[in-house]
Amino acid sequence: MSDQSFLSWPFFEDHHRELATSLSRWAKTTLPGLVDHHDVDGSCKRLVKALGDGGWLRAAVPASHGGMYPTFDVRSLCLIRETLAYETGLADFAFAMQGLGTGPISLFGSEALKSRYLPRVASGEAIAAFALSEPDAGSDVAAMTTTAVPDGPDHVRINGLKTWISNGGIADQYVVFLRTGESGARGISAFVVDADTPGFTIAERIDVIAPHPLATLKFEDCRVPVANRIGKDGEGFKVAMATLDVFRSTVGAAALGFARRALDEALHRSVTRKMFGHTLGDLQLTQAGLAEMATSIDASALLVYRSAWTKDQGAARITREAAMAKMFATEAAQTVIDRAVQIFGGMGVQSGVKVEELYREIRALRIYEGATEVQKVIIGRELIKAAQTN
Repeated sequence: MSDQSFLSWPFFEDHHRELATSLSRWAKTTLPGLVDHHDVDGSCKRLVKALGDGGWLRAAVPASHGGMYPTFDVRSLCLIRETLAYETGLADFAFAMQGLGTGPISLFGSEALKSRYLPRVASGEAIAAFALSEPDAGSDVAAMTTTAVPDGPDHVRINGLKTWISNGGIADQYVVFLRTGESGARGISAFVVDADTPGFTIAERIDVIAPHPLATLKFEDCRVPVANRIGKDGEGFKVAMATLDVFRSTVGAAALGFARRALDEALHRSVTRKMFGHTLGDLQLTQAGLAEMATSIDASALLVYRSAWTKDQGAARITREAAMAKMFATEAAQTVIDRAVQIFGGMGVQSGVKVEELYREIRALRIYEGATEVQKVIIGRELIKAAQTN
């Protein structure tokens, strides 16, 4: 990316700057040969292996099990996602799902689960997934109906559907959230389900405008050991929300990477496109558009890295900060990319042109891990809660 002045901000330490610089070099030389948009599954598998070989996936698990830091360094996670997203959305996706797919294990898993699953994810030998949503339980997580009932003293039997599951169909293991008790949030638990477990199948592969591995999962009398439970019985909602509290900021960072790439593409187009005897960039309307894009990007970066820094300073939860960062950065990136498409004119909607790819890539980020409307509710509730306690 052309503008890296943000790395001098006080949010970062020297190791963050070194990480961003070295990853940017690696990404530019390594990623182009790995992505084939006609083979999304194969591309993601190659990307996970390359990210593992390069040591970048170590940021997604704790040092005790092959990771880079003792606990999650959210600023590093954000920098990695921003840098990868700038180059290609699939690389960002491949990295993000390794972290999100094992985040519950890293935060709440037993030592046995951590030892079994985390090292292979950190090395890129195994692919992880996070299965929370259902056909009738997306934003309303507590409405889930997929069940896990006792089957003898040491196992549970799972029945139901999960959908919109990233890495569905290529993952080696899935963190699955299930109803084990009463209705509502208190009756949810989390289990690790291996992809080869009898009774687990891929019911449907889902195609979306920015292709990535996505599927509906089906469980029919799928028998899983109780030892695969993450945390205690009934703690699944807490596990899911704490995991999202860490990774929600990184969604904003990915949007930031897309937006930075859109601005760079628009700047290059503005200074090279000749029209009316001048360059496109000589037109004041173009200059105004570029100014708005750059300002939105800086505002997004400040919110994203404020959120990440706050978590890294030891905050137990960053619910409000992460929701603000995710909401603003994804919405701003959509606007920035739309403006870039407009600057490109007809070429902006031509398949194979980078801004057209970015236009498709950004749309899902305004929905997954909590849609923009959900983030507004979260922020509002946090503000009211704070007002009531003051």
